Amino acid sequence: MASIDACALLENGNGNIKALRGARTAHNMSANSLRKKSDLSLVSNIRVGFLRDILGNLQEVLLGTKLCVLFLAIPFAIAADHYNFGEAWVFSLSLLGLVPLAERVSFLTEQIAFFTGPTVGGLLNATCGNATELIISIFAIIHNKMDVVKYSLLGSILSNLLLVLGSSLFCGGIANISKEQKFDRKQADVNSLLLLLGLLCHVLPLMFRYAGKSQELTALGILELSRASSIIMLLAYFAYLVFQLFTHRQLFQTQPTEEDDDDDIVSEETASVGFWSSFIWLTLMTVIVAFLSEDVVSTIEAASDSWGLSVNFISVILLPIVGNAVEHAGAIIFAFRNKLDITLGVALGSATQIAMFVVPLSVIVSWIIGENMDLDLSLLETSTLAMAILVTTFALQDGTSHYVKGLVLLFCYFVIAACFFVFRAPLQTAN
Repeated sequence: MASIDACALLENGNGNIKALRGARTAHNMSANSLRKKSDLSLVSNIRVGFLRDILGNLQEVLLGTKLCVLFLAIPFAIAADHYNFGEAWVFSLSLLGLVPLAERVSFLTEQIAFFTGPTVGGLLNATCGNATELIISIFAIIHNKMDVVKYSLLGSILSNLLLVLGSSLFCGGIANISKEQKFDRKQADVNSLLLLLGLLCHVLPLMFRYAGKSQELTALGILELSRASSIIMLLAYFAYLVFQLFTHRQLFQTQPTEEDDDDDIVSEETASVGFWSSFIWLTLMTVIVAFLSEDVVSTIEAASDSWGLSVNFISVILLPIVGNAVEHAGAIIFAFRNKLDITLGVALGSATQIAMFVVPLSVIVSWIIGENMDLDLSLLETSTLAMAILVTTFALQDGTSHYVKGLVLLFCYFVIAACFFVFRAPLQTAN
């Protein structure tokens, strides 16, 4: 925990907490790969202190990412919605606008962590790490589009396990083909166990439906089982946070090496944005994410009709690819640098967070607002989830990696994508 004097220095941008550097998670390190250093020389020449602080904050928050050009999609999305350019355009522009916002939310939570300490910062990262998926799910529940919720969250898990991890292992294996890539199995084992627990909570409602004599007789039981399982999943995720942030924190920390000093990745040991500025920016970014998420949910069916693609394919494949673009790029960069522990922390950590936190929380939220969402993903979706988890677990069981493992994971993802491309089923809403 930072001292009072350190916090006072950090509020002015001059603080230095080296302890936080060693406590950085894989998500923080991955997000850093898409950040760029801001040149504040022009802003520092402004004599009016208040104006200098405002412009400095704007430059750090809006221009401190390599994805800053995608911020232009946000006003275009608002204009397309206001002037009725077409719902397909609103969907596309809103989806693009969510990409830099997801990276900036990660950046702002890390800035707040400089003042609150690594533990609270880790909790913030665990809560806000997949804020975009959670907000989209909540709006889909409000719009009574339960299948969109299930498909999009399933797609996020599949994308992290097969696409993000597969492309990272493949590219890292090619770039380090003369080296044996190794990683710590302890972190991967914990995430795999939690994913298998989440899979069990999806398989049982499916088997419950087939074990019953009729769907009418089993519907209420499936709903009650799903709600009970969701509570257990949230308790397991809480235990995972205690394990990650307190009892076994050393397993999840990314220790810097001498090579990191020569990297082009921005590695800050001081807060570049003050606490209250970070909090205000985080609130503003969350509001914008909520606005764009509502546009994405309300226009997804129109985009499906316009593009000739099923809502299933858009939800399972396209939405997660765009939503995970930041993590995808960061994981590949660190795989190139032969830092597989960070890569695995990004891919497996995000998949675990969605499976054990976002999914059960969506069920609980739907329960609170009076909607009926269960954990029954149907036979096809549950089978793809099971195979993705099992293939990933087998690929990581020996603690080593090479490009063939990544290639197999990618091929699995391509087959699943082809399956949902040809699979067309009408959307179901809650009963």
